[in-house]
Amino acid sequence: MNERQVEVAIIGAGSAGLGAYRAAKAHTDSVVMIEGGPYGTTCARVGCMPSKLLISAAEAAHHARDAGPFGIEIQGEVKVNGRAVMERIKRERDRFVGFVIESIEGIPSHDRLRGNARFETANSLIIGDNETRVTFERVIIATGSRPSYPGFFDNAGDRLIINDNVFEWNDLPESVAVFGPGVIGLELGQALSRLGVRIRMFGVGGAIGPLRDETIRANADRVFNEEFYLDPDAKVEKIERVEDDNGAGVEITFIERSSEARLTERFDYLLAATGRRPNVDSLNIDALNLKLDERGVPVFNRHTLQTRLADDQPSNVFIAGDANNDLPLLHEASDEGRIAGDNAGRFPEVRAGHRKSTIAVVFSDPQMATIGLSTAEIEQRYGACDCYATGEVDFTGQGRSRVMRMNKGMLRVYGEQGTGLLLGAEIFGPRAEHLAHLLAWAHQQRMTIEQMLEMPFYHPVIEEGLRTALRDLNANLQLGPAIVERCMECGPGD
Repeated sequence: MNERQVEVAIIGAGSAGLGAYRAAKAHTDSVVMIEGGPYGTTCARVGCMPSKLLISAAEAAHHARDAGPFGIEIQGEVKVNGRAVMERIKRERDRFVGFVIESIEGIPSHDRLRGNARFETANSLIIGDNETRVTFERVIIATGSRPSYPGFFDNAGDRLIINDNVFEWNDLPESVAVFGPGVIGLELGQALSRLGVRIRMFGVGGAIGPLRDETIRANADRVFNEEFYLDPDAKVEKIERVEDDNGAGVEITFIERSSEARLTERFDYLLAATGRRPNVDSLNIDALNLKLDERGVPVFNRHTLQTRLADDQPSNVFIAGDANNDLPLLHEASDEGRIAGDNAGRFPEVRAGHRKSTIAVVFSDPQMATIGLSTAEIEQRYGACDCYATGEVDFTGQGRSRVMRMNKGMLRVYGEQGTGLLLGAEIFGPRAEHLAHLLAWAHQQRMTIEQMLEMPFYHPVIEEGLRTALRDLNANLQLGPAIVERCMECGPGD
């Protein structure tokens, strides 16, 4: 067995691992990054980039079909060449992956190890099939996550797929049953529907994407169902792999939402988009004697990314990115990697890193976005004493949105009574990716609603809809020291 001794070991070469490596190297040259799978991040290979390529193709098809109301006549049927669609997706995907691999291969070879890692002791790792032992002083777990789904999906046999499989297709199928109207399910499901694939989408518990505001969620439910079948709280009775004259497929028996009739329908595939689980279960993490949560993930401080021992003492282990099951977003993984790498490099001195305002975007149409505190967090903090207010805009009649025939959805913003500070926002509407950035910047700068309204708004733009919501919120706010004092007496979480 080969022996290596380093100050900092990093498990995983994804977005978090790469950020951790660069940050740790600023403090010490004794760093090794270990990767057991293919190089190239989840985002580049099977996440952000290939999904947006699929969505872009779907948008092109949708806009071509939707040109009539503008007075633009398309002669003949708009045809989707599935093979050409998938060929471009894979070609461009491989280009993005190539850039990542090129970056990783620029890292000195002695700083990289290939092979699956597992903990042998609290200060050592075994790599591969007992090929190398790495003894470390500090370690960063940046192993990412993988799709997770209920066991009864296995009844679909080889017709069960995850999002990774979609981007290996050579052609588009005729039909897909999508389970999970979360970020992945909505993005892929709607895109496939617009590319001519018959879609049924099933959820559990009523969730739609990241939306927590019940008013916006109801709006999204209605709008999506105008385009494809979506039941966010479905009653699915049976899943069965079948083989017939049309080849292999999967039959789904479910209760149809509106008629309550029992239907059995055949699909080419069942796409499981029901969530992801952190890749920590194969690490022999028990060897570290860490404090774990109910999912077996190390408990950590989100400002330092440092974990704690079972006796609640701080440890020499840091965890970053999707592996910590906190905010599975690329920009968050990169930020967390840098914080974890910096602290592992400077250990035992540990510093709180700068955490940015939360921003998340779903590239559906209309798009979704959440910024700052969620409605659940706001309710927990202020709900009992009514110390926050809400403002909203419906995009149905918003000028610029109507001009572009993108006038669907709504936006709601939340502000703190007394101070007028922006607390957060949820959006289901046109160009939400851009509105979300404006709101996230204002939230991070701790701007008040009055200060935001003093900013310039051009005409005619979708941002005028944001101004309408801010004006509505401002009218609902009570400002002044008396209100601040009353809400302080209520206290967070009361």
